[in-house]
Amino acid sequence: MATKQIFVNLPVKDLDKTKAFFAALGYTFNPQFTDANAACMVVQKDSIHVMLLVEPFFKTFTTKAIADTGKTTEVLLCLSCESRAEVDDLVAKAKAAGGTIAREPQDYGFMYGHGFQDIDGHLWELVFMDPNVEMPKQ
Repeated sequence: MATKQIFVNLPVKDLDKTKAFFAALGYTFNPQFTDANAACMVVQKDSIHVMLLVEPFFKTFTTKAIADTGKTTEVLLCLSCESRAEVDDLVAKAKAAGGTIAREPQDYGFMYGHGFQDIDGHLWELVFMDPNVEMPKQ
């Protein structure tokens, strides 16, 4: 069976600025699916991609209004990381590249999370789950 892939589509105001923001975090772009209207950001090769679509192009895929990320949250994107240090490093890079910190880091012992808001207002949560620490029983 072939590996499933996910392509998350997000509207952006300025594609060049958005690409520069995510490049500063270390992400690359697949040129095969990148042009003046869209950029295919590679999160995990062969499986996780984020399609960054300029708003007029994004509107061709839906009849609904685009969420105003300054007032509402349309989605919370969560990515796993390999360590607490990777979580903190990505948040620091996001802040340095013009993103904002949405909230303080959360440490649950078995799971550590922190996140940022990108320059288009999309919320990104980063988590590290420690395989050596048992999750508490409910």
